[in-house]
Amino acid sequence: MTYAQTTPPIAEPLTLAEVRAHLRLDDAQEDALLSSLIATAREHLERETGLCLMAQAWRLYLDDWPADGIIRIAKSPVQAIQSITVFDADGAPLQVPLEDHLLDGAGRPARLWLRHPPIPGQAMNGIEIEFFAGFGEAGTDVPDTLKRAMLIHVGHMFAFRGVISPDQQPAGIPAGYERLIAPFRMRRL
Repeated sequence: MTYAQTTPPIAEPLTLAEVRAHLRLDDAQEDALLSSLIATAREHLERETGLCLMAQAWRLYLDDWPADGIIRIAKSPVQAIQSITVFDADGAPLQVPLEDHLLDGAGRPARLWLRHPPIPGQAMNGIEIEFFAGFGEAGTDVPDTLKRAMLIHVGHMFAFRGVISPDQQPAGIPAGYERLIAPFRMRRL
């Protein structure tokens, strides 16, 4: 099971104005750095929780269908399945019709079920599932708790801007961050 992002988010959950207000900055001198830190904070939060905060497109590669017939998608919330392609032994693609599928996109993990999936002919990556995930296209769609976690994380990285270069961020995790994101983490047994 491999994931590849095909379309990144077009916006960030936090605006520069929100971050400047949080940091009590009056001017735009640090805007380039702040934009970089916002993206870093979002990417870190998405890795830690398995969530996609903003709308983005992904491709899931599978070798075969799961034995129970339910495909678990670790990126969530899944808004829609765009396409499912199965490759035969010669590498020719076959589009799987999406009429008979069920999607639990809000589940963690999201779950997809197909009525009669064709058997892939390729031993590796014989199945490709294209899907859209994220809370929405606007920062207002993202839960406020996650935005608050991002704000304190950006503030922490901003405080260490002279010690740790932007490409080496995140420098650390601020106090309170883990408590804010804990309800959004995937629980594993």
